[in-house]
Amino acid sequence: EVVVMSVYRVIDVIGTSSSSWEEAAAEAITTARGSVRDIRVAEVTKQDIVIGDAGELLYRTKIQLSFKYESE
Repeated sequence: EVVVMSVYRVIDVIGTSSSSWEEAAAEAITTARGSVRDIRVAEVTKQDIVIGDAGELLYRTKIQLSFKYESE
């Protein structure tokens, strides 16, 4: 019997958007994919809104990304 085991690493990233939490999440994932390979799961862990001095809204989505660990 062959036992296959995988190890995954987890990091937190925060995306921002002036439009929506969904856009903020997509921005975080898209940006992270530029430097992290083999992302498997993106879990939203927190959402909030920052209100600027002029009343503008900035949506922030915190995401936990899981990706396959590659030993060096």
